[in-house]
Amino acid sequence: MVKQIIKEALLKLEIDEYLRKRFDKAGYGGVSITKTPLGTQVVIYATRPGLIIGRGGQVIKKLTEELRDKFGLENPQISVAEVEVPELNPHIMASRIAYVLRKGVHYRRAGFWALRRIMEAGALGAEIVISGKLRTARARYEKFRAGYLPTSGDPAQKYLRKAVVHVQLKPGIFGIKVTIMPPDARFPDKLEVKEPEEVEAELLAEAVPEIKGEEGGG
Repeated sequence: MVKQIIKEALLKLEIDEYLRKRFDKAGYGGVSITKTPLGTQVVIYATRPGLIIGRGGQVIKKLTEELRDKFGLENPQISVAEVEVPELNPHIMASRIAYVLRKGVHYRRAGFWALRRIMEAGALGAEIVISGKLRTARARYEKFRAGYLPTSGDPAQKYLRKAVVHVQLKPGIFGIKVTIMPPDARFPDKLEVKEPEEVEAELLAEAVPEIKGEEGGG
């Protein structure tokens, strides 16, 4: 049972890496693979779905054959979903960091830039880890972190979005790990504290129908 789970996890990683390299220009944002009684449901997320579908569906048809023959997926049924907010997708942001690093942008500038974009998009928290030969010949890493990001518990398991991308640079291979806590995450241990202005506005909104009702009755 454990061996099967590990085998399936490794297969998904292999497919994910393959799709990321192939559909990088399509704004690849990850894949979900689910076994069903009728076969295997594959959902690919991207900012430009049309490039994955292809003219007349030719690209997705060929991809279906590849997932079946090369990776052994049983009767793959592929659908493509558009990523509405790319800045909240860790796959896309990790790929964007890799892209600017290849262009020669300093890793710190790239890290802070990506972190700012993620938080401005509404994320509750985010962490970016860039590892490799950053300054010296020895490998090291640097973290860029903002907001609320639980490392354990139900919220971390349920809501955290993670992605890892590797990029070949002149000093060597760099690793980029992006973790995002989306805006819709809910935490049982965090109470929602409203500002006095918000409470006053809500009370006023509740009172307006009553006032109008009294005016109509008079």
